[in-house]
Amino acid sequence: MRVLSVNVGLPREVSWRGKSVTTGIFKAPVDGSVRVRKLNLDGDGQADLRVHGGLDKALYAYPSEFYDVWRRERPELDVRWVSFGENLTTRGLVDEDVSIGDRFRAGSAELVVTQPRLPCFKLGIRMGRDSFVTEFLERGLFGFYLAVSREGDVQAGDPIVVLSRDPRGLRVSDAGRLFARDRHDVEGLERAASLDVLPETWRAYFRARLETVRSGPARAAARSGRAQGRNRS
Repeated sequence: MRVLSVNVGLPREVSWRGKSVTTGIFKAPVDGSVRVRKLNLDGDGQADLRVHGGLDKALYAYPSEFYDVWRRERPELDVRWVSFGENLTTRGLVDEDVSIGDRFRAGSAELVVTQPRLPCFKLGIRMGRDSFVTEFLERGLFGFYLAVSREGDVQAGDPIVVLSRDPRGLRVSDAGRLFARDRHDVEGLERAASLDVLPETWRAYFRARLETVRSGPARAAARSGRAQGRNRS
């Protein structure tokens, strides 16, 4: 497992659908060592700090293996490294094998997996088509965000070393699936809602989904009872 590319970029204005949009998704590889700090890499920045960046999303990692899939399945997109706006392009770490709460060292920095990436409309801008956001979610090749537990330095070619694996084992792919597609998996929702390493916004969403799923049969029974009452009258 290793870092293939370290990528940074500051927010810039782009024109999209006749409007000016500020985005930090356009990043580029950096030569040499880059400092990893609690909120981001040196030289990197986010446009809208309400939904991007922060302690739980200091870095975004995207597996190079997923680029292989996109190139094979969607050759017309001309997908190249850093197309997804990631800070770290990696080899050997894919969503199916990485769990929320896993800890790694890359270079001298220590990192914790916090959540899958759920894109906003700006990924559609980067790919040149609004519909790609939906396709990204449906395909389930999310990549993952990392918190920084120990600041350090990282550069392309650095090995990624496992420090610990979270014993609860909620995989990044499963967390993304529960959020984006499979919203009636009660057992999975319960696991995710109780996972304290997930950001509270995610846990609150999963709790709300559980409440909705559990109340569904009760609402259906109530509707059935009302219908039976009308039929008897």
